[in-house]
Amino acid sequence: MLRWRLLLGTLIVAALVALCWLDQASAVPGVVLLPILVIFAVLGSQEILGLLRACGLQPVSWVVYAGNLLIAVAPWQAVWTAHGRTARALAESGPSAGDCALASLLALALAVIVLLVAEMWRYGSAGGVTANLAAGVLALVYVGLLLSFVVAIRLAWGVGAMAALLIVVKMGDTGAYSVGRLFGRHKMSPHISPGKTLEGAAGALACSCLASWAAFRWLVPPAIYAAVGRGPWWGWLLFGLLVGLAGLLGDLAESLLKRDCRQKDSSTWMPGFGGILDILDSILLAAPVAYALWALGLVGR
Repeated sequence: MLRWRLLLGTLIVAALVALCWLDQASAVPGVVLLPILVIFAVLGSQEILGLLRACGLQPVSWVVYAGNLLIAVAPWQAVWTAHGRTARALAESGPSAGDCALASLLALALAVIVLLVAEMWRYGSAGGVTANLAAGVLALVYVGLLLSFVVAIRLAWGVGAMAALLIVVKMGDTGAYSVGRLFGRHKMSPHISPGKTLEGAAGALACSCLASWAAFRWLVPPAIYAAVGRGPWWGWLLFGLLVGLAGLLGDLAESLLKRDCRQKDSSTWMPGFGGILDILDSILLAAPVAYALWALGLVGR
């Protein structure tokens, strides 16, 4: 299983690198990666709804699908409505990080309003509405809003910034799994995820820091620093530690949801990985942390 997981993970990373290279060359930022985002949003919605149903919760499914799509693609609103800017100008500088985040928050607010109206429409008797509303909001925030931060990073700081996030997180995942399988002895959270160990967590952070150093030394394009400035010299270390730690917590957070819903994986369509949420879990919590580090100028200002 370890060999299969490493092979499949390498193929996924290679495919993402190729798509990122094509996206970097496109005139409109993010257009090549947009279909991948749509697939992730739809499948992620399907899987979170499946987990919620396993817990006896029934949020209005079509609102979750439509809402997560709207929230995830909302940062592009800053691209399409930029006043007097050409596609080439946007490809060179991109929209502001604040515009991207605001668009996603407005889309989330709209989705919550529609969710409330949908629950009013189907209301028949007392009991269960509050729990279903809470579950629907969780699905919108967990999939749509957190995923939108990946889009915001791509649009505001470029493909290199997004690739740094993905590489740091996924190298941390690989380090946690490999070191945990080979050397793991002490359980990190036995009630939530018995397979995760403190040794694996240490391996994750070490691999995340190494990946961060490599990414900010060779991968993040000089154009990013030309546009936003270079952050402090220790920014790569802070990025590796905080984004790697957020990735660990993201993996544990999805394990918490699966454990509470008595599910082993979010789905079984990808052997060795589970489902889309099993792939995205660490990225979802790490994306806002990476966004904050960029926005605060700790890896670029």
